[in-house]
Amino acid sequence: MNFMVSNPTSNSIPPQTAAEFWRATLQRDLRADGKFVFAVRSTHIYCRPTCPARRPRRENAEFFRTTQEAERHGYRPCRRCRPQEQQAGVALVQRAAKLLGAASEDQVVRLDDIAAKLGTSPAKLRRAFHRMTGLTPREFAHAARLEKFKKLLREGAQIADALYSCGYGSPSRIYEKTNSQLGMTPASYRKGGAGMEIAYTVAPSSLGKVLVAATERGVSAVYLGDDERALVSALQKEYPRADIRRSADCHAAWLNEILSRVEGHPPSVDLPLDVQATAFQRRVWQELQKIPRGATRTYTQVARALGKPNSVRAVARACATNPTSIVVPCHRVVRADGALAGYRWGLQRKEKLLRREAASA
Repeated sequence: MNFMVSNPTSNSIPPQTAAEFWRATLQRDLRADGKFVFAVRSTHIYCRPTCPARRPRRENAEFFRTTQEAERHGYRPCRRCRPQEQQAGVALVQRAAKLLGAASEDQVVRLDDIAAKLGTSPAKLRRAFHRMTGLTPREFAHAARLEKFKKLLREGAQIADALYSCGYGSPSRIYEKTNSQLGMTPASYRKGGAGMEIAYTVAPSSLGKVLVAATERGVSAVYLGDDERALVSALQKEYPRADIRRSADCHAAWLNEILSRVEGHPPSVDLPLDVQATAFQRRVWQELQKIPRGATRTYTQVARALGKPNSVRAVARACATNPTSIVVPCHRVVRADGALAGYRWGLQRKEKLLRREAASA
């Protein structure tokens, strides 16, 4: 379904999904690339969500899940962002990911063999992985295996069953490789954070409501929004069995410091963090904390600073999954052309934060 109320049956996109696609298009959200394309009725051209071209009026926008659907409706691919090439890369990575996922952790899978099965070259396959995921095929396979393992644990699977279902060779390997990435032992993660004590409070600010959650060790979440229930729900999602409670005096000093930074004031104290993250996420977040107030960096610049110039998309994902906004200033990362994009808490908040920091700096 598209945005034209008078033509509700032109394609299969439901209204709620179309609204989400429109927000992603306005924000040029990197995470949306490959999930859909948007077409412009006035020009008969379709583009990627991240296309740098000027955005159409909402009533002129139509969404399709594939380039083939867009072309069946009479649209031509944009010569600037080349969506048909991008979608072909997504399909290639998806097919390769299935082959990688079918192998156990101890099984040696040669990229040459996978490329041959898919009728492509190893170099082209490697480039597709870097472009679509920011990771090498081996890194992607490990990340996918870990995500599957976490999902099974959340659903209540026994650790041994989840371990072998995901292709891990032995219990020692999963404890050895995933403790730092889960932020706890697999047994604790399976319990949904059972035993963890997380206190939170929600305070008003000039940018809306601010939720600050923390353990005794440090700040675990800083969320911005208008709906308090949605903010609390997001906190509960990762730790469904943790002891999460509201506390009016929840680490008052940390809360006041965060509220001060929201208003653009410089940091007055160092805030400890207690967050779960992969090693790569931690490296990205540490790099973001080095960006001076009043300054910005592009996703490409952050990737280069990490020594991983081909991991731009992975950097973007790490920014998007940052749970401690403000403390880890992901709002200071912008597109290569300087435009704002991909802020979980809304581009208007991102713009205000940057403007305030620039003024006070």
